[in-house]
Amino acid sequence: MSAPSLFAIEAPDSDNTDRLQAAIDSLSASGGGRLELMAGIHICRGLRLRSGVDLHLAAGAILRPVPDYAAYARTTVSVIAEKSDRGMIVASGARRISLTGEGRIEASCESFITGDDETVGTFIPAEFRPRVVVFEHCDEVEIGSLTISGSPMWTLHFVDCTNVAVRNVTIENDRRLPNTDGIVLDACRGAFIEDCTISTADDGICLKTSIGPEGVAIGRCENILVRRCSVQSLSCALKIGTETHGDITNVLFEDCSVSSSNRALGIFSRDGGRISNVRFSRISVDCRETPDGFWGSGEALTVNVVDRIAERPAGAVENLIVEDVTGRMEGAITVIAAAPSGIRNVSLARIAVCQQPGELGTGRTYDLRPTNADLVPRADGGGRANAWTRGADGRVIGLQDYPGGMPAVYAADVDGILMNEVRITRPAPLPQGWNENDVVFETAASDGSEAWQN
Repeated sequence: MSAPSLFAIEAPDSDNTDRLQAAIDSLSASGGGRLELMAGIHICRGLRLRSGVDLHLAAGAILRPVPDYAAYARTTVSVIAEKSDRGMIVASGARRISLTGEGRIEASCESFITGDDETVGTFIPAEFRPRVVVFEHCDEVEIGSLTISGSPMWTLHFVDCTNVAVRNVTIENDRRLPNTDGIVLDACRGAFIEDCTISTADDGICLKTSIGPEGVAIGRCENILVRRCSVQSLSCALKIGTETHGDITNVLFEDCSVSSSNRALGIFSRDGGRISNVRFSRISVDCRETPDGFWGSGEALTVNVVDRIAERPAGAVENLIVEDVTGRMEGAITVIAAAPSGIRNVSLARIAVCQQPGELGTGRTYDLRPTNADLVPRADGGGRANAWTRGADGRVIGLQDYPGGMPAVYAADVDGILMNEVRITRPAPLPQGWNENDVVFETAASDGSEAWQN
């Protein structure tokens, strides 16, 4: 059997899209091989990876996609995210593809910023922004050792893919540019993410099941392992949801570190898919308050089920284990079933977290966003519109006051929750607006009123 082909391209420091794409197509047609970009700057418009090809960025190589949404008219994708239907590097229906090497992808997010909204602390993004990498319906996918910086939108998006491996990848996004998620596994089966470092303004590592062009879930998400990753996020660092049109099951996050984040761990059921058999294990967390226009405000763990659309009730969350979590938070741990499908069989074990007051006081509310009020957000929302839709009283819809003040742990309408060696260290005396009870359980009484167990 002949060895795979190797094709090396020197850096011309000018747009080299046609040559790169021709090399990818030729390698794939001949049975596969490696396209190696040598040290220097490689400028390109959209690239479409083909079966059997490893796009390899050698040490010192910089792939610098053209910072213009129109440049990616030939690399469109089927799943639209934040109005984006384009990617800088895409693949569809390919097998045995990889993106590797010690080089960098510099995605020029600064060219997709149109203003600065100091009221919510974010830049205002351009209406249309490409994702960096979108692989759809692919099998045997690997991304390894790269550094990706300045994504204008979602960074790595895998859609309906199988056998995905992401190793030793560094993602460095602008911490003030919304919607710059790090890694998104969307209806993927058999995937692992390990030894990655991510800093971004939006979700760090996110599992979801989006809706396709036909109006149904694109698939299910299952058998996922995330380990030894370090994440900083101004949304939720390790997250499942909110798009949950298909089932999500058999997920393990372990040996990860979360720092400088709004939320550490999160599960958000909204769209009909069932979320089951999820474990967060050996996670260190550092969560802080943020202005109320951001998602979350210092919660170490947030789990909630909300019916976003009445005709499509949210699916249940079942069989959740959260264990061996350490660190600090300025919010609380919340597990809230606000929809009939409910939350069942939750275990919190060996949790040692220090709860400290923040400077903003926003941790004193719990967060049920996104809600149905966010389906038609303000046109001038600047990428955060569905995070701060306000009601007639001027308050953000979805932010709720804790009854009696903020506890350390708040659970509402959960069917079966076991707490073992949960130790939350709180200040003495308690700050104003904090609940004197460390743990508060709320259950709905048969007459529709609220019954309390502390």
